[in-house]
Amino acid sequence: MYQQILDPIAGSLVISALCAALPLVLLFVLLGVFKVKAPMAALASLALSLLLAIVGWQMPVNQALSATAAGIFYGLFPILWILVNALWIYRLTVATPWFEVLGRAIRSISNDLRILSILIAFCFGALLESLAGFGAPVAISAAMLMAAGMKPLKSAVVSLLANTAPVAFGAMAAPIIALNGVTGLPLHDLSSMAGRQTPFIALIVPLLLVFIVDGRRGVKQTWPVALVAGAVFGVAQFVTSNFFAVELTDVVAAVLTVAAVLLMLKFWQPTETVGMDGSSAKAAAPEAVPAAVAAATGCTSRGGASGNGRSAAKAAAPVPADNSRPEPRQIWMAIAPYLIIIAVFSVAQLPFVKTWLGQVGSVTFAWPGLDITDSAGKPVAATKFKLDHLKATGTLLLFSGLITMVLYKITASQGLRIYRDTLVQLRWTIVTVTAVLGLSFVMNLSGQTTTLGFALASAGGFFAILSPLIGWIGVALTGSDTSSNSLFGQMQAAAAVQTGLSPVLMAAANSSAGVMGKILSLQNLAVAAAAVGLDGAEGTLFRKLIGWSLGLLALITVLIFLQSTPVLGWMVP
Repeated sequence: MYQQILDPIAGSLVISALCAALPLVLLFVLLGVFKVKAPMAALASLALSLLLAIVGWQMPVNQALSATAAGIFYGLFPILWILVNALWIYRLTVATPWFEVLGRAIRSISNDLRILSILIAFCFGALLESLAGFGAPVAISAAMLMAAGMKPLKSAVVSLLANTAPVAFGAMAAPIIALNGVTGLPLHDLSSMAGRQTPFIALIVPLLLVFIVDGRRGVKQTWPVALVAGAVFGVAQFVTSNFFAVELTDVVAAVLTVAAVLLMLKFWQPTETVGMDGSSAKAAAPEAVPAAVAAATGCTSRGGASGNGRSAAKAAAPVPADNSRPEPRQIWMAIAPYLIIIAVFSVAQLPFVKTWLGQVGSVTFAWPGLDITDSAGKPVAATKFKLDHLKATGTLLLFSGLITMVLYKITASQGLRIYRDTLVQLRWTIVTVTAVLGLSFVMNLSGQTTTLGFALASAGGFFAILSPLIGWIGVALTGSDTSSNSLFGQMQAAAAVQTGLSPVLMAAANSSAGVMGKILSLQNLAVAAAAVGLDGAEGTLFRKLIGWSLGLLALITVLIFLQSTPVLGWMVP
């Protein structure tokens, strides 16, 4: 048996905490200063954490390696099992004409770029975030906004800013599921708490989007539809995460928001239409998607430029994209994969199905080679592993993908080839996520995270303000809310217990506040710059977005602080 030690280095909690922070500091320095690739940075930090666990925290070698294996396996299943199958479904749609039909349906709704920024970047981007994540929403949204006539840089800025509110529940709630895995806190409590924080951001983001597109005039003329979009999305997030299925939070919110905006546009229109030149006139013919964007995203427009290897700047003269409204049957077919996902997850939530899946689709066992207690002598919960096979979110997504293949008449060989291509696309993401989860489990099980938590607890009530900043830094540097939750979730919970705060509140704060850092993550900035054909524009995007990111962080920090006090403490589950 291994018992964790709080102050193993020189008998000092402060020195021990500084040493425990070294793997995280190394990760941040390699990513942020030396710009080392994320997989290499994560592997280096994992190696340092293992060394500290064995030499500093006196963890037996076999248990340290077993903890690494447990983290790697958890990264593969359920986290990457979700991401791979979600991205596979998205790639299935791109492989058929139905993805272009979906884009055409959205573009046919309005000629106003302010309205399209809400529908494409906010609503459709959230739908993509619920399935794919890892830059796909930013790339596709930016490409579609350019196809509608928006300038490249503005398309990138709008898409990046919109990729905030849905991230905490992105990839079928992978960040919240990871948070549950590393903290042992009830999944429903964590999802409920996050669902009582992120809706406030969702309410504001559409207003910010129209302000970026058209300044004060945009807000003055389109605030009704922006508020409707934000309010419907926020309410749907709250209701779904608190009372339905956390995995479906973003799917339900995005679909309902699209429906609400479309319904409103039948009865209300802005007094003026802002086109591609920013003037209050009828929008000009939208540009085709640049060849570079089309090749990267599969979002080719009818009659658009072909992918001939030239850069976007050297592509053939733009050809107007097809913005004619598809037939109702075509629209239903285009949104069918998302409806299938909702149906599959809804069936899985039926009482008798959920009970059956819980009995035959899940198994809990002690992870081999781990026998660990905390510093007080109590068994550590993370040594128990719960393996959901049939009831796993990734498995339900796999079923949804198979149904989509049948509906779209995709052959088995084509589906397998797309799945293989998905794995190839995610190969470095797989390395990064498994290494980060390995790092997380080693830090948690060796006691390094607990040491950090006890040291941070010395901040007292001030920790409620420090906690959101930790989450923001984690996502900004790792580019993933899931990775940030895996790294800091247990530390946040441990520090909360020591300061008398709610561990559920502080753990959820790591996720909800962390999404503001995704705007500035190097990975997201690079994806956005590449998607709009502006290679090397990451610095420009960073400067344009850092103010919005810090402003949203300050806003949610105030909310979380008030939730830690009697003022809004009633919101904590």
